[in-house]
Amino acid sequence: MTLHHTLTGPAGAPPLVLGPSLGTSLAVWDPQLAALARGHRVLRWDLPGHGASGTGMLPTDGSATVADLAALVLRLADDQGWERFGYAGISLGGAVGLYLGAHHPERLTSLAVVCSSARFGESSVWHERAALVRAEGTGPVAATATDRWFTRGLAGHPSALALLDDLRAADPAGYAACCDALASYDLRAELPKITVPTLVVAGRDDPATPPAHAREIADGVPGASLLEVADAAHLAGVERPGPVTSALLAHLAATSPEARPADDAARRSAGTAVRRAVLGDAHVDRADARTTPFTARFQDFITRYAWGEIWTDDCLDRRTRSCITLTALVARGHHDELALHVRAALTNGLSQEEIGAVLLQSAVYCGVPAANSAFAVAQRVFDTLDPRPSGA
Repeated sequence: MTLHHTLTGPAGAPPLVLGPSLGTSLAVWDPQLAALARGHRVLRWDLPGHGASGTGMLPTDGSATVADLAALVLRLADDQGWERFGYAGISLGGAVGLYLGAHHPERLTSLAVVCSSARFGESSVWHERAALVRAEGTGPVAATATDRWFTRGLAGHPSALALLDDLRAADPAGYAACCDALASYDLRAELPKITVPTLVVAGRDDPATPPAHAREIADGVPGASLLEVADAAHLAGVERPGPVTSALLAHLAATSPEARPADDAARRSAGTAVRRAVLGDAHVDRADARTTPFTARFQDFITRYAWGEIWTDDCLDRRTRSCITLTALVARGHHDELALHVRAALTNGLSQEEIGAVLLQSAVYCGVPAANSAFAVAQRVFDTLDPRPSGA
């Protein structure tokens, strides 16, 4: 018996495995799937008793462990013939990734953990939740999940409601077994053993795994990168898909040599993917629609060089690139481009407050009049934003 899973993306592309959080199905990765599957063969899996996975793959006597889940993931990879693969996981799915990184580093090409932890609190808390679910089902847990998973901006949105439905539909025995696995999980002492390139993502408003948990992982794993996403709770990839997707794409580009663009066609493809991730599909679609025979070479140049070589380079992360880009556009007074890249900076994980700090810094080095105009441009962008979180 194997975990239920789906495969998306080109058959020959570098493999990437995506793990879900407790209580959700593989649909929790829907916001990232299209972008990740452009350059990877993506395998998403359901936890035992969740989505379409059966319950019997984990012990239901209280002895289940994260190691058991990691073994199930390795079985999936073996079935695909994948000796090595990239891995990204949310919460419990991230714990599985950390375990793989510590105990099976030879199997991973890269690791990303989103809103996860090396230790999810006291064992007694998880034993109590397991007992509650075994006695009363997942309804009581679902009744309080909204406050853990989402900020108020996303609560009640269809994407949030669909994930809550997944939680209600989870088999109590499978859910409880996953709680047992969390109760016995503590990887804090083993973090220094993880040598695979690692990205850690936190939601700044996450009550389940607060940013301090992510910092502990990033401090413990040698060379790990850390991104804190503003205005996001525990399911940050659902609430703020733009910054999370952008960070994952940058991390994968840096850690999957076979996915790096090697010629013009590959650079054009990679550039298109990054451009869409940073600027959004709507903007790129409009730009493509406006392309004429006269402007076609310029659009190709921008896609291949600016986006396919510069923005895909792993020397700087995208938050840093956004800061630099904003400053340059302020200095030159390119206000239309500035408005575009204010939106892009939000996508790349900068908060409005951080964008303001960049513009204030620009006032010192680019001049007060230039910064004054830039603040006006940024304010107009902020005023047009949907009050709901990005991607809602």
